[in-house]
Amino acid sequence: MIGSYTERFTVPDARSWAGELRSLHERFVHRFARSEPRESALAYMRGLIAPLERKNGWTLAEEAGHAGPDRLHRLLNRIEWDADEVLDDVREYVVEYLGDPGAVLIVDDTGFLKKGVRSAGVQRQYSGTAGRTENCQVGVFLAYATGRGRTLIDRRLYLPASWTDDRERCRRAGIGDTVVFETKVAMARAMVRRAIEEKIPFGWVTADAGYGYSKSWRSELERADVFHVMATTRHDTVVTRWALDHPVHDLFHDLPRQKWKRRSCGNGAHGPRVFDWARVEVRPWHREDRRHWVIARRSVRRPEEISYYIAYCPAGTTLDQLIHVAGSRWAVEECFQSAKQECGLDDYQVRRYPGWHRHMTLAMAAHACLTVLRARELDAGKAETDPPASSPSAFPSSDA
Repeated sequence: MIGSYTERFTVPDARSWAGELRSLHERFVHRFARSEPRESALAYMRGLIAPLERKNGWTLAEEAGHAGPDRLHRLLNRIEWDADEVLDDVREYVVEYLGDPGAVLIVDDTGFLKKGVRSAGVQRQYSGTAGRTENCQVGVFLAYATGRGRTLIDRRLYLPASWTDDRERCRRAGIGDTVVFETKVAMARAMVRRAIEEKIPFGWVTADAGYGYSKSWRSELERADVFHVMATTRHDTVVTRWALDHPVHDLFHDLPRQKWKRRSCGNGAHGPRVFDWARVEVRPWHREDRRHWVIARRSVRRPEEISYYIAYCPAGTTLDQLIHVAGSRWAVEECFQSAKQECGLDDYQVRRYPGWHRHMTLAMAAHACLTVLRARELDAGKAETDPPASSPSAFPSSDA
């Protein structure tokens, strides 16, 4: 987690941020044809990480020294530039400073509460942010998590069928006729495919049950030999020695007590997230060097509450390693929280489809910048306090 930079804002911090933002900005400055959008993009990112109570057009303009928000509005809504190309440059920056072949790609979505009916993709729909159905937009994101930091590297605005079925409404919101309805799972698959095609270094993919229940996506990842630990529902089925479609929740009823291991899957807001974990092998005849597991995570206080995961991994992978990957999913929640609090991810005033992606791209660039700065800060602190030693393994080494 980034930590709260703005709560301990100092002059040296500001200089460090400004220098790093300029360095990141130089990577994509060629994506803008004219000087105004180049300058506005840097001013926008500076405003997003400034310690402002609200980060709207007026406050960002004031922070940039502009007389009004027109220049920043033009950047998001009128001037031609390709946000996907800028995001490519931001991803290269993340890989250069945080890249790790053992990294975890995490898919999740988050809601952005909105009023009215004109913002692209807005309707009454479930928002995980609010925990209920609200009038909101929903974005699907891909996070990149390593031991040195985690940040967001891809994003797509979800468009409900009520939007894609009304092409005139789409045109008014800047949604081209080639943009068709896609499920959130389809968006997630496309983002992970893109990461694979761009040779982003990573070792695992994980997601919650809203995505992990998709057998076809798990099959696609397996065909690409991409290791994954995906949450699923209790009614999902798997191939076992006894049946072709065996419900996962039936696999753990008679499991001996010693097969359950009490482990933490990472730290939460209230300390270590400790559960009882067990795994059962499935699809035992697949191939010698790979394994499929169903993993159960049982609440310590309420043992009737059990969550399930499907894993595809190398044959020697331990339960502790799989728990580590499953626990990595919470990193995306930390990304959402810090990007909203520190980088204005949810503090935007754009209604059109291109404007949403442009704002998200610049907010994600700002978040990546802070993540890299934080990683350097931690590296420097570690170098000062730790004796020389060989690099530790990315995972625990024992099931015990």
